[in-house]
Amino acid sequence: MGVAHSSLSLSVDPLFITASTSTAKPKTSFTSPQIPVFPTKKDSSFAGFSLKIETLNCACGRVAREMNTEMGVGSAQEPIVDFHGIDEALIPKMVYDALVWSSLHGLVVGDRNVQRSGKVPGVGMVHAPISLLPMPFPESHWKQACELAPIFNELSDRVSLDGKFLQDSLSRTKKVDAFTSRLIDIHSKMLEMNKKEEIRLGLHRSDYMLDEKTKLLLQIEFNTISSSFPGLGCLVTDLHRTLLNDYGEDLGLDSKRIPGNTAVSQFADALAKAWTEFNNPRAVVMVVVQTEERNMYDQHWLCTVLKERHNVRTVRKTLAEIDGEGKLLPDGTLVVDGQAVAVVYFRAGYAPSDYPTESEWGARMLMEQSSAIKCPSISYHLAGTKKIQQELAKPNVLERFLENKEDIAKLRKCFAGLWSLDGSDITRKAIEEPELFVMKPQREGGGNNIYGDDVKETLLLLQKEGSEEDAAYILMQRIFPTVSPTFLMRDGICHREHAISELGVYSAYLRNKEKVIINDQCGYLMRTKISSSNEGGVAAGFAVLDSVYLT
Repeated sequence: MGVAHSSLSLSVDPLFITASTSTAKPKTSFTSPQIPVFPTKKDSSFAGFSLKIETLNCACGRVAREMNTEMGVGSAQEPIVDFHGIDEALIPKMVYDALVWSSLHGLVVGDRNVQRSGKVPGVGMVHAPISLLPMPFPESHWKQACELAPIFNELSDRVSLDGKFLQDSLSRTKKVDAFTSRLIDIHSKMLEMNKKEEIRLGLHRSDYMLDEKTKLLLQIEFNTISSSFPGLGCLVTDLHRTLLNDYGEDLGLDSKRIPGNTAVSQFADALAKAWTEFNNPRAVVMVVVQTEERNMYDQHWLCTVLKERHNVRTVRKTLAEIDGEGKLLPDGTLVVDGQAVAVVYFRAGYAPSDYPTESEWGARMLMEQSSAIKCPSISYHLAGTKKIQQELAKPNVLERFLENKEDIAKLRKCFAGLWSLDGSDITRKAIEEPELFVMKPQREGGGNNIYGDDVKETLLLLQKEGSEEDAAYILMQRIFPTVSPTFLMRDGICHREHAISELGVYSAYLRNKEKVIINDQCGYLMRTKISSSNEGGVAAGFAVLDSVYLT
């Protein structure tokens, strides 16, 4: 997922501060061991620490999928903390406590500077990129996002069952997008086989931004594959509650305004119930992973809760391993390395880079042909593509899948502007005012979107070539969220920045034939990034994990 927005005059210089010992006379009585701090003035010092100011390096290794917020930058809002009046000695204390808490509670990722950190657990761990304080968010919009979750679940399930709609909607995209074409080919094969997914499991996340001008909660996208951070997101919520319990009185904040986050336990419950529906006590849940995964601890949290609460075993396999070790029994059972698989849970397989050879595509086909419960199935995967999102925003399309008029109205209210590139009027407007649009390809994982003047240049090039390459993209309205001052922490260093945030609401859907077993909202994920960056992914090193402070 990626972020689009314009630069902001209010944003501060991207600086970070590291502390080193000094003989300078202390200005406060704070005498902690050496830790990173952030001053309110460039040349201030803290109790014997001189401050070295360096240029912020936003690059970091893979943590998870990218935050996909197609946004501009709105006006600044009143912060929940008086950043000018805050006690200078308080921040380094909070930073130190946050780093200790993160280390002790597993709020960690693999360190990109350690070669084996993405393959061997326990090697090269570093705290996850996090905010020091929660981000303010209106309670009314929070409740709206939570109420939308089961409606989007039901919509996604019904779209997944309409093979003709998926095939027709993606037909032009198939001609110009090789990756999406391969996914559609698998889907076509399942339709030819009349393959029915009687037990369907979706672990989703719907991402939103709050538009500053209209005060509307607008959806960025609906993720149906590899919705990351249910584990670490819960830990950030716990961290912020702990910090406010300790420092809330000094900051004027109440920890009770941070809503509880049960994403990891509810995702585990859904996986366990799906495993039960499969009705083979010897079978396992198989987590499909990338060959290197520095966000493995987020995944391990979910697997650990699944084992401890439900006694369901998991195995981790790459697509290449599944191709080499997997087979189908005559009854359709998927067996990998001698173990029957009840549920296939994808934390990989959403990007072209996950399929470097035909072996990976063979593994995907093998799993789709099996009787194992896929999370997601190929039809669920396609239902979450950008093109389908754009098609659902067209007039009268929601009515094809939903009957409840109130539910339809609630969904339409949160739709941002979405267009295909086959309309000359919208294309002309995007060329004239490219800052109001984002071009999005059919990709997950981030770093793929086109912004600003590049939108104009790309559209003009597509027009000049006169090909059907425009079918690989959709246009999306640029959202202008509120800007807030905050503290962002990465690699043990605290950065004071003006930032913008994106709210993701998790949800789970489990159905066995006509019986809906689960259709629930399942916690949340807040991600925050500096307002002067186009891209905004935790994965790409631009964003941090955050939590919500209800206002």
